Amino acid sequence: MAKRYTLIHLTDVHAVAEGLLHGSVDSTAAFRTALDTVVASGQPVDALIVSGDIADQGDEPSYRLVAQALQSAADKLAATVVVAMGNHDERRAFRSTLVGAVPGDGAGTGPGSGSGGGADDDPGRQAGDEPYDVVVRIGGLRVVVLDSTVPGAHHGELSDDQLEWLASALATPAPDGSVLVLHHPPVPSVLPLMDGIGLRAPEKLAGVLAGSDVRLVLTGHTHSASAGMFAGIPVWVGPGSAYGADTMAPAGRTRGMPFQAFSRVDVTEDGVITTVVPLSSAPPVYELDTQLLLDHLASHSG
Repeated sequence: MAKRYTLIHLTDVHAVAEGLLHGSVDSTAAFRTALDTVVASGQPVDALIVSGDIADQGDEPSYRLVAQALQSAADKLAATVVVAMGNHDERRAFRSTLVGAVPGDGAGTGPGSGSGGGADDDPGRQAGDEPYDVVVRIGGLRVVVLDSTVPGAHHGELSDDQLEWLASALATPAPDGSVLVLHHPPVPSVLPLMDGIGLRAPEKLAGVLAGSDVRLVLTGHTHSASAGMFAGIPVWVGPGSAYGADTMAPAGRTRGMPFQAFSRVDVTEDGVITTVVPLSSAPPVYELDTQLLLDHLASHSG
């Protein structure tokens, strides 16, 4: 594996076309700020991955706003876009307004743009109210999107048909391995609320992933960054870009906090590195030329 892949992982956007989320959060603006931060960095990015709860009400106007922001950022970054369903999303609006409107994603739409990315032609899984499951290739890295949502409910499930499809998709190893993207984490959460709305029967998924080339599972849903292991594979639960869940709230209370962030994921030959990137309007503590700082530190080393 000669290439290092940098993936930007956003989740739990909860975009609203009008008004404020929970009466106080401009979630759509926060999403745009996250993308602007990535573009302004000037750092190379291979993909923008959004792992569900994209539109808070699953409505087309909100998806359009997200699609416009993703399209603009992807064009500037020459990056592939990958989107996944969350429990707040609605499959028909998701497909008609978001999928196919952004480069690199889409259902059976052929090659995408950006870093050599594109969705595999798999029209049988891409119609109407069916789960949105798709494979997107970014160079030698395979990204598999699995729809863990249950229409009308907030918990997650994977059908036997989906698991068979996943096993088939992973049957042949990709040159640089695979990343699995789904909304509901297959690992437990420290948030008691998640006990009732988590992924059910995760052991079925474990049976498919064991021994596969999946190097990382990317998820969201909890609005709190956490990491775990599942079937011998690292799992990353990304922080919400709309707001954060307080993992140290008083017992018996569930509390959302004004903490907004996204994740940077670097897939290398030796492993995977996940990093939380907070959104903050505070001025930097310092900002120095990196090479000058390295030279200074080297001159003072023993």
